[in-house]
Amino acid sequence: MHFLPPLSRHARSARIASVLCATICAAILVTSCSDHSSGPVAVSVIGVRDDFAKPLERLPDPGAKLMLEATAQGLVAFDGGGEILPALAQRWIVQDDGRSYIFRLRRAFWPNGERVTAKDVAQLLSARIDSLRRLDPDGPLDAVEAVVPMTGEVVEIRLTMPRPFVLQMLAQPQMAILSSAGGTGPYRGGKWGKALLLKPVDKSEDAEDAESALPAWQNRILRAERAALAIVRFREAMADLVLGGRYTDLPLLVPSGVDRDAVRVDPVQGLLGLAITGKGALLDDDSIRRAINMSIDRSQLPTMFPLGGWATSEQLLPAQLELPAPSAAPDWSALSIEERRARGRAAVDRWRGAHGAPPRLRIALPDGPGSTMLFALVEQSLRAIGLSAQRVEVKQDADLRLIDEVAAYDSALWYLGRVGCARGIQCSKDAEAMLRSARIGSTAEERADRIAQAVALTQAHDGYVPLGAPVRWSLAARRLTGFMPSPRARHPLNHLFRATN
Repeated sequence: MHFLPPLSRHARSARIASVLCATICAAILVTSCSDHSSGPVAVSVIGVRDDFAKPLERLPDPGAKLMLEATAQGLVAFDGGGEILPALAQRWIVQDDGRSYIFRLRRAFWPNGERVTAKDVAQLLSARIDSLRRLDPDGPLDAVEAVVPMTGEVVEIRLTMPRPFVLQMLAQPQMAILSSAGGTGPYRGGKWGKALLLKPVDKSEDAEDAESALPAWQNRILRAERAALAIVRFREAMADLVLGGRYTDLPLLVPSGVDRDAVRVDPVQGLLGLAITGKGALLDDDSIRRAINMSIDRSQLPTMFPLGGWATSEQLLPAQLELPAPSAAPDWSALSIEERRARGRAAVDRWRGAHGAPPRLRIALPDGPGSTMLFALVEQSLRAIGLSAQRVEVKQDADLRLIDEVAAYDSALWYLGRVGCARGIQCSKDAEAMLRSARIGSTAEERADRIAQAVALTQAHDGYVPLGAPVRWSLAARRLTGFMPSPRARHPLNHLFRATN
């Protein structure tokens, strides 16, 4: 996918962003912290410092994910191409027809110098799995029966029945093995002024002189900062890499003067849309939720998210995945936007006749010029069917709340779980019941068929308004020969060069 400039209708936002970038540029023209040919790699992550200080609390923010990936690896990890690699586990085997995953740990130490044991890992992993199952009760970890230390260096995860995607789930940042003392690497951090200096953890011996002898280019200088500041820092050759770009900050790129070849777009799948989280007579009405879903003019979105190959969506799933057939599009998808809105207005008028004037809908969106554009589109679409809207902060109570997440694993179950009842979203009880029955399906075919029915019920309930795939972009200097667009939006800091580092 390629980065394309937005249309002239957004010129005003571009001019504002240009002034902002110029102002920030003056603030960061300071001595460069690294030699760009061989010095430490300077990385800016779009976010705030708390993403580094409290990463588990700040998930799924990009800085929190990167910090966990860099300093507290899980049993396995994703590489830049989205493939599973060994991490804390040096190797593993799958036995008993997929009901047993046995991991042999590599030699590793906690930051306080104590040896990592299988017992440590089993206890920490069990607690993490329990917390995740509360939010994703039908995901690949639903069948975990126990996490058992078999020897001092071997851990087994036992399942009551086979589950695909277990390794993909174990590679997620929230599955990081993190003790009160910290994590096991592949980096350990220290302060570098207002930034962090990450040094590789030596894997062969626990000796400070071995780490200090590492070449400077293996170190990483990590900052969390606003998108405009990160973009200008990169443009002025004071950063080698900018991570964490989303739709919210795309309007800042065009006026920034950054070389197009430096813009890398991740071909991710996941959810970008509005979850209906409000309760009450208006949003409890099936016809009103349907009217909201129909009213959004998705044809305008590609001009707001100017990425070659990016497509809008009216469906929950981006592909067939493990289902026996592709899920059906909504019955209104073939109608023109005028016909959709006419039906939507009729539904709102009926509701107004029975209940009076509908309340204003509160829409929670993150900060950023991209969100300003998105809210304008949604507000205009809702006004076209007789509803009013106001924008609220992400942490405030809301009736519609943006979901902008990359899929953790390649299954319809992730999508269903992310918009399910456990998340506080307007959900289909029938779909939840069908998912529960899928757990005990006697065959893979029966399970897939029930999941497909749950998808159909969820879409028909209109508790989630899909817009398209998530937008994830980075800026990468030519020096980083190992950097590649990632289908998982994962860019491990120890995979930035083609040579082993």
